[in-house]
Amino acid sequence: MSEVIYLKGRTPAVAAGRRFDRTLAELFPEYSRSRLQQWIRSGQALLDGRQVAPDHRLLGGEEVEIRAELQDATEVVAQDIPLEIRYQDEDILVINKPAGLVVHPAAGNADGTLQNALLHHDPRLSALPRAGIVHRLDKDTSGLMVVARSLVAHRSLVEQLQQRSVHREYLALVQGEVTGGGCVEAPIGRHPRDRLRMAVVESGKEALTHYRVIERFSAHTLLQVRLETGRTHQIRVHMAYIHHPLVGDPRYGGRLRLPPAAGEKLREALCAFRRQALHAQRLELLHPASGEAFSVEAGPPADFRHLLDCLRATE
Repeated sequence: MSEVIYLKGRTPAVAAGRRFDRTLAELFPEYSRSRLQQWIRSGQALLDGRQVAPDHRLLGGEEVEIRAELQDATEVVAQDIPLEIRYQDEDILVINKPAGLVVHPAAGNADGTLQNALLHHDPRLSALPRAGIVHRLDKDTSGLMVVARSLVAHRSLVEQLQQRSVHREYLALVQGEVTGGGCVEAPIGRHPRDRLRMAVVESGKEALTHYRVIERFSAHTLLQVRLETGRTHQIRVHMAYIHHPLVGDPRYGGRLRLPPAAGEKLREALCAFRRQALHAQRLELLHPASGEAFSVEAGPPADFRHLLDCLRATE
């Protein structure tokens, strides 16, 4: 089974001097860079109507046209991995992803991912890019993800994400006492020295994070966070940038900080929480078929709730 897709776009002015394949991946993030490189080499992805190499350097403002046959994702095998499905119909699935589950195969995670699980749940998803996955959560972030079940739904969801009309709301437990709500508007890009991390850098992509205080503790704050953009590690980077890193974040949170007055139970809970305290609790979008507003909510998982209970018991 295969589908023919047709995509058009234009390279931004800021892409001048960049590689064609890199910019193509930014224009169409729902497709892997390796797939886009294959389309470039085979002449299925054209720049101003002509075939160029993946490493061709752009001028900025060129027209991009992709007409390609989308083959089944046979390289990713179906695996019987339990899924918590919060909603499904013929067009979309909404999954409540547990912490610890990687979204799609990559270096170091060849299988055992959400994509493997989705292919087992619905083999027809093999005809869609990344089995219908249109956005992602970090491995150790829990919460809601929407998955497309048709090319029409896939196209709609990708467009909504690009137009920022998909609203994503998170619960985040951060270190320190946040005095009030606000927003962080700071560009995010690859860390200049540590390639495994992202950072606020002048050359990064626009990133905007809104937050408001839900509950205060003596040395921590529970926030409701809303993303306006969807950069890699955005909430984790922005919270660390304002000196309120996420509790348990191994990459951006620094060493474990225990409140001086913490009792034994709270100390044990904080020491045991070895992932970022971040949960995607609400998704709101326009349903791809009906066009009507659609939303799903899911409360935080047991480990997150236990940590909050310990913090409340200490107050």
